Amino acid sequence: MENINLIDTFSEFKELKSIDRATMIRVLEDSFRSVLIKRFGTDENFDVIINTDKGDFEIWRNREIVDDDELEDENLQISLSDAKKIDADYEIGEEVTDEVKFLDFGRRAILSLRQNLSARILELEKDNIYHKYKDRIGDIITGEVYQIWKREILIQDDEGNELILPKAEQIPSDFFRKGDNVRAVVVKVEIRNNNPLIIVSRTSPVFLERLFELEVPEIFDGLITIKKIVRVPGERAKVAVESYDERIDPVGACVGMKGSRIHGIVRELRNENIDVINYTTNVQLFIQRALNPAKINSIKLFEDDKRAQVYLRPEEVSLAIGKGGLNIKLASQLTGYELDVYREMEEDDEDVSLDEFADEIESWILDEIKSIGCDTAKSVLDLSVEDLVKRTDLEQETIEEVIRILSAEFE
Repeated sequence: MENINLIDTFSEFKELKSIDRATMIRVLEDSFRSVLIKRFGTDENFDVIINTDKGDFEIWRNREIVDDDELEDENLQISLSDAKKIDADYEIGEEVTDEVKFLDFGRRAILSLRQNLSARILELEKDNIYHKYKDRIGDIITGEVYQIWKREILIQDDEGNELILPKAEQIPSDFFRKGDNVRAVVVKVEIRNNNPLIIVSRTSPVFLERLFELEVPEIFDGLITIKKIVRVPGERAKVAVESYDERIDPVGACVGMKGSRIHGIVRELRNENIDVINYTTNVQLFIQRALNPAKINSIKLFEDDKRAQVYLRPEEVSLAIGKGGLNIKLASQLTGYELDVYREMEEDDEDVSLDEFADEIESWILDEIKSIGCDTAKSVLDLSVEDLVKRTDLEQETIEEVIRILSAEFE
């Protein structure tokens, strides 16, 4: 009866932990053999039979028949007189096979076997989880929030495996309660303190890429390729796409009818603003598309430095730079070029280039002002002190002094 209970216990464990039958039989047999080695010094003359259909096991010992006076090892040998008690036809030199009852080993041996099995199965389960998720790096998983801490969230998948969503991998506006469903992408799997550690992310560009694959069948089927994604999580993202079928508009396919496809992605990313851009190998055209919605007048490339000077009308400069400089920052990351924005002024005899003030204003201050697209006196004076302080790294006193010098030119 103890045999059946023993097998049933770990058979249930096997089912719960999704360990395959062949592996479970091997673990059981190894565990039994370790007990046999401890008790008899060897397991070479034992046959362990696991019967998974009946839910029990048998242990058979093979011993050589020797003359009563020559018996040296009762585990490997059996005396002729004892053998004849089993079968009167046995002769010296033959082999006797008899069943060994595990119950005879005592409760301590059974307890040791249970502990050994538990440790082996736990180790196997950890190994299975590690390799399962190692193969799923880059895949989206859906889990349930199990526990919330200050620096991370513990998520459980549908099999009860634990995943970690660190604070740094959460979108700034993410807010979850226990029991909420969460979607994230697996970014790292490692062994820490002998346990599998699975890190998931909602800020990775791969997460956005997988969301597009889910929402846009043409991307999933390979008709449209995502060439590159850059994003500031929760704020803005730019996605460059290319179609291998001339009949398919990659941008239109990604956005969907009236934005139907992209709306789901935007909601998942907490209203992150997503610009989908048609990829091209023409660098100037690609930069122009990347700076959308600003309208570009001209672009001057410096291939060696991977730098580009972008010239726009004054009213387009703020659009090109974007709120908090996000648009130009992401456009630069997407194209791989450092972008410098310049105002292209209409003929204005009254306006004066900032370079004309080099004798009154230090060059590093002028360079800082030019970096936000202001290269003439009037373009600076058109902005408020607060706006200039916010968009440059200059102190308010410095800005006020610059404005005083520039204003004097027109008095």
